Parts: sequence; C-alpha cells; structure tokens
Amino acid sequence: MADNKFVAILAIVNQGFSDNVMEAAREHGARGGTVINARGTAKAEAESKYNIVIHPEKEIIIILAKEEIKDNILHAIYKEVGLNTPGQGIAFALPVDEVVGIAGKKVVKEIKKEANIDEEGNK
Repeated sequence: MADNKFVAILAIVNQGFSDNVMEAAREHGARGGTVINARGTAKAEAESKYNIVIHPEKEIIIILAKEEIKDNILHAIYKEVGLNTPGQGIAFALPVDEVVGIAGKKVVKEIKKEANIDEEGNK
C-alpha cells in the first residue's frame, strides 16, 4: 500500500539555511524535520572545480515523508537552497523499511503483539 511507504529526505546546507529547507518542504506536505549541526570536509580543489565557495559549517536536515510527496519536496529544496544559491545545498532520499511512532496505532499494536506486550505495556 503506497500510503504507508516512507522515505528519509536528507538535505545538507550551509549553516543558517535549515529554516529555508523546512519552509520549502512544508509547502509540499512535510510535517517536520530534524536539524543536525555538522562540518563539511571538502577539499579546496572542489572550490575551483565547481566554482563555489565551501563553508565548512553545515546543517543536515532529515525529513521523514510519504513516498508520494518525495519528488515535490526534493525539487522545492533544490529550488530554494540548491548548489547555485547561498545555501549551496544538496538533497537526496533514502527508502525507509519500517516506521514506528507516526504510522498509527495499528503498527504499534503489531509491535506490542510480537513482543508479547499488552496495551498497558506489561509483558
């Protein structure tokens, strides 16, 4: 069932552009994301080869979204903070096999059943 398929969208942008990523993603159905502070490790040759200035301080934004809205979110992120913008971002999606916590009670009930846990959390 396509309704229950999720992807993890990851966007890597210069520090200070995570809000731009989330605005673009929310306009296309994303509900939220997680921001992780990071540091890039690109070599100096990349600056001249790709004609960009590399800022080492980065933000990684992880968005869990339904598969059917993935393309719209990725295109919106690219338009807003792609490599040719000050955000100098890249974005990609990875398939997600299992999701717990957002798919509803049915999934939680199945997990509890497999672990022999009752509705109150007792074994």
